[in-house]
Amino acid sequence: MGVVAKRSSMTFYSDGNDHYSHRVRIVLAEKGVTVDVLDVDLANKPEDLASLNPYNELPTLVDRELTLYEPNVMMEYLDERFPHPPLLPVYPVERARSRLWLYRIERDWAPLVAKALEGSADDAEAEKARKDFQDSLIAIDPIFIEKPYFMSDDYTLVDCCMAAILWRLPTMGIELTKEKSPNLLAYMGRLFERETFKASLSDVESDLQPF
Repeated sequence: MGVVAKRSSMTFYSDGNDHYSHRVRIVLAEKGVTVDVLDVDLANKPEDLASLNPYNELPTLVDRELTLYEPNVMMEYLDERFPHPPLLPVYPVERARSRLWLYRIERDWAPLVAKALEGSADDAEAEKARKDFQDSLIAIDPIFIEKPYFMSDDYTLVDCCMAAILWRLPTMGIELTKEKSPNLLAYMGRLFERETFKASLSDVESDLQPF
């Protein structure tokens, strides 16, 4: 029996090329939520976006009278609003650890990802960001030896963030090898093979095909 979509009156203003929008779409797919996804052209944003979001930015999630405009807040809200399947651990200590990983992704990796994606091939700062991020990924390879997901036996919000970022490695000009990153590559395969991940992809993201 297939997953029954959970009815909702949600609208998600999404950038089909951005990993922040993508991570939220992954959560929506994992939860099986019926949502109206609006793929927004950044050069021609809908007029109502500015009235909904004080920063006039993407992504923006509207659920009836509630408007959310910070991706990780959206993810946690969706996990609480639609408890099954859970995407954060049940126990407070493990939940706190997951939140710390989310924080570290934003603090340590997101700036590197932004520079790597935005910079040109001959941009020295972008190239340094690519190298630093690639080195960081190679360094974490051993954590996937014993656990199938990011420091966890279960798929969590951390994996949603990681999937959205790792899918963009070719766009960043980063190529991982089986010699240096065998476990991370296997982890990426597990993430990308999920039907929910495939369902989350925008048209632009579908064309990336890192494998």
